[in-house]
Amino acid sequence: MKFQPRSFVTALLACVAAAGLVPAADAMTVQPVVIDLTTSGRSMSQVVTVENSFDKPLPVELRIETLDLTADGAKPTGKDSGELAVFPPQALIQPGQRQNFRVQYVGDPALARSKHYFVTVAQLPVQTSDTQSNIQLLYNFQVLVSISPDGAKPALSIASAEIGKNAEGAPAPVITVSNTSVAHGYLSRGRVRVVQFGPDGKEVLRKQLTGPELQQTIGYGLIGGGQTRRVTLPVTLPQPSGRVEAQFTPDS
Repeated sequence: MKFQPRSFVTALLACVAAAGLVPAADAMTVQPVVIDLTTSGRSMSQVVTVENSFDKPLPVELRIETLDLTADGAKPTGKDSGELAVFPPQALIQPGQRQNFRVQYVGDPALARSKHYFVTVAQLPVQTSDTQSNIQLLYNFQVLVSISPDGAKPALSIASAEIGKNAEGAPAPVITVSNTSVAHGYLSRGRVRVVQFGPDGKEVLRKQLTGPELQQTIGYGLIGGGQTRRVTLPVTLPQPSGRVEAQFTPDS
């Protein structure tokens, strides 16, 4: 199935650094947007469901690329390592219908530490007639897929906390999160407590961020196996000086 328009416009709705996705209204929806797999057993694969909310057939293609983790998040490599497979790779979804795609790990079962991928659900352009507009708005959704070694669990902790600045320039806590396990984890699957003390040593703020709050503000907060990552928390501090302490508590 191949479609070649003369020109089109792409709208990319991306899952960047494990952030959540917001499906476009009256377009297509993709669920789930974060998948955790293991190297053997039933957890080697999972289904991604794409629903067509258009009033026309929706041609889609699923593309795979590996991710490199950085101190600030995840960076797409643009390369497919061949360790992940999708069935079927393409489909034509009728209006109001759903299509299931199976994502499966097919790499080395003796995985040393977690690996990460983007599976992009890409709406394909279609050929238009000369009487129609040749400008098409295409939607891409990126699904974060992570593979962890069998039996391994994440071990996230906050190694340090300091007073930094958020995107608006206001004082905010910046934490360094370390993961001593070979398995990846997520900040949003736990709680973060922040306490600020003024220059005189008195407590001026105490706040706890729940998993849903973290997911809505900073995304899922992916921390890879053996990774250390800096994260600016969505908290505005009352003072730009003093010190902050932070503690992470995973969900049981």
